[in-house]
Amino acid sequence: MTDLRRRRAVQQLFVAGAAGVANAAGLALPLFVRDARAADAPLFPYGIASGSPTATSVVLWTRLAPATSGEGGPGPGGGDAVAAAAAGEVPVTWEVAADEAFKSIVARGSDVARAGDAHTLHVEVAGLEPSRWYWYRFAARGQRSASGRTRTAPAPEAAVARLDFAIASCQRWDHGHWAAWRDAAAAGASPQLDLVLFLGDYIYEYASPPNAVRAHTGGAATTLAGYRDRYAQYKTDPLLQAAHAAAPWIVIWDDHEVENDYAGLQGERLQPDFAARRVAAYRAWWEHMPLPHSLRPLSANGGAATIHGRLDWGTLARLQWIDDRQFRDPQLCPRADRGGGSNTVPLRDCPGLVRETARTLLGAAQERWLAEGWSLAHPWNLLAQQTLMARFTREAVSERALPGTDPAAMQGRYWTDGWDGYPWARQRLLSVLAERKVPGAVVLGGDVHANYVADLRVDPDDATAPFVATEFCGTSISSRGSSQSSVDAALRFNPHIHYGRSQERGYMRFALTKDRLEADLRVVAQPNDPASAVVSAARFVVEAGRAGAVRAG
Repeated sequence: MTDLRRRRAVQQLFVAGAAGVANAAGLALPLFVRDARAADAPLFPYGIASGSPTATSVVLWTRLAPATSGEGGPGPGGGDAVAAAAAGEVPVTWEVAADEAFKSIVARGSDVARAGDAHTLHVEVAGLEPSRWYWYRFAARGQRSASGRTRTAPAPEAAVARLDFAIASCQRWDHGHWAAWRDAAAAGASPQLDLVLFLGDYIYEYASPPNAVRAHTGGAATTLAGYRDRYAQYKTDPLLQAAHAAAPWIVIWDDHEVENDYAGLQGERLQPDFAARRVAAYRAWWEHMPLPHSLRPLSANGGAATIHGRLDWGTLARLQWIDDRQFRDPQLCPRADRGGGSNTVPLRDCPGLVRETARTLLGAAQERWLAEGWSLAHPWNLLAQQTLMARFTREAVSERALPGTDPAAMQGRYWTDGWDGYPWARQRLLSVLAERKVPGAVVLGGDVHANYVADLRVDPDDATAPFVATEFCGTSISSRGSSQSSVDAALRFNPHIHYGRSQERGYMRFALTKDRLEADLRVVAQPNDPASAVVSAARFVVEAGRAGAVRAG
């Protein structure tokens, strides 16, 4: 079998598998799945998406799999450079409507899907009305994509009654199916989501173990072709496609879009060519996300890109999102001959955590940008970031450690890849909230494959200090977590954490009004079943003007 025929066969398996999963989950099959048995590979096998909304614009995304010869398409990810180049440029039309039936077209245009961008499109639609829903679709070579639903943000000065949004992260393909996305996108759900905030680990770069629930194709993703193939595989999942088609997304990355626990331009294995790998990974991430052209990564300096941003949801809330990978200092106290932070260490063995006060997780420029961006005019300030911000020690802490403390007297055991590995950066961030009396500060995170609900103080050891923010750190869509027994053992040392469950997979759903934030922890009953039930494991409420989460119901 030729390589091109082999790649086409793999693609057909992806699409056929997607159809089977959709049927099992009770989903209505979109056009590209219904046509999976056509002689040629479908043109839109990776779905559609929208994102990066403003009050007057939104970005529309799709990726084509154009036929390159009589043998069919270029395969699951277009990694075959020769085949992709043969496809050249493909004209694509798009349209945006004010109604689901597309009877009232408000914008239309054309663009070109280029092989150099893996035949992805990032259509920036401007001139839209604030705070309203739209429907969109693409067409090319006589085929039409599925249609999607998107919306614009309210005008900055608009009085807004409510914002419904979700946070999600960590969707490892070979660890399970994605029933959580079916729940998030469910037609008829009331209310439907206005926004999805995806907080990192959209793909995983690893090769799959032999016992995987569903295997990654190929080995570890390390090249542009490999990352493109990995995104393509993930995007064939019909439940993920449904979630993208239901609402606009705001996206940030974490480590697995490149490599586990990388820091800046340092890879986990200290490889000398890591910068080139990051260039490829950042480029593939941008290609496959609903992002504007202005966020396209550079081809130099490790693919540098600015992905942090902010959005005012009328007068109700200011939303900010940040990048804790690209500009961070390397983790302290790694294992021998390794970079990265896959290490949990006693503080007494890693005194730099206390003594090196200038270390940063965000980089100095981004720290300043965030400090200057909090709003005193909005009742709510939401911060979307990658990981657990609350201190999480795995052994007792009898007193606060300060610079100059005798290392032998230091207590606490910390994971060095998260905020615990950068405690002074965390303190600087929380001190700004305290000093400026920022209203309604809520930190949103993911990464740790567990549900956590916590209250945040500038100094977690000062039980008399007021809370300055509330934290909701959502579990993974599918990536497995640590044992619940290990979490339970640690929770007794962390009284500021009200809820900690590492065995839960799912996402968090929020309803925000002027007076309160309601959080619903949505949990998948059977992670290996795409048709699994999804239930509320717990609900919490945060009242306006009063930091701290209260269990509801």
